[in-house]
Amino acid sequence: MRAPLVLILTVLAPLAGCSVLSPIPAWELVKGAGTATSTALATSAPAKASNTVHHGDAPVREVCIEFNRNAPLEDFVPALQAELKGQGVESRVYEAGTGLQQCGVWLRYVATIEWGVPPMASNYRANLSAASLSLHRADGTLLSSSSYVADENFGLARWAGTRNKIAPVVKALVTGFQS
Repeated sequence: MRAPLVLILTVLAPLAGCSVLSPIPAWELVKGAGTATSTALATSAPAKASNTVHHGDAPVREVCIEFNRNAPLEDFVPALQAELKGQGVESRVYEAGTGLQQCGVWLRYVATIEWGVPPMASNYRANLSAASLSLHRADGTLLSSSSYVADENFGLARWAGTRNKIAPVVKALVTGFQS
């Protein structure tokens, strides 16, 4: 009785953790490859800041963001605020033309989106293809500006998250250093 049990355990031991509970194991492999591809696309090909102008003023610690209704990417402002916070800058968002008395420094932005179907997906999705950020004093004086433009060939970086794309731009805007 003990010999068949040992034989069964010996045969099944190499399969532990490797079994796929699916009637179509090849489909499970395709789904796993799709997940891995999506993750790689979202985190690869780091974005770069370009055309940075920084006038060397004292570091900004608080800004008011002028909300731009013509930049229809829903995660843009939250990503912008998260990156500003990471640089030690507090921010508030105002409609254009309001809050002028409360703010010494304003951040203004424009953004362009492109639509496409990500790899291993079936629905169109918007993605950030270009953005320009600028910091201004309340009187309109330019403190700094920086931009992001997607790779010309729209390679892997096209499907990276908005925050990954604007992170180097926000850093360059605040510090003056392009990375």
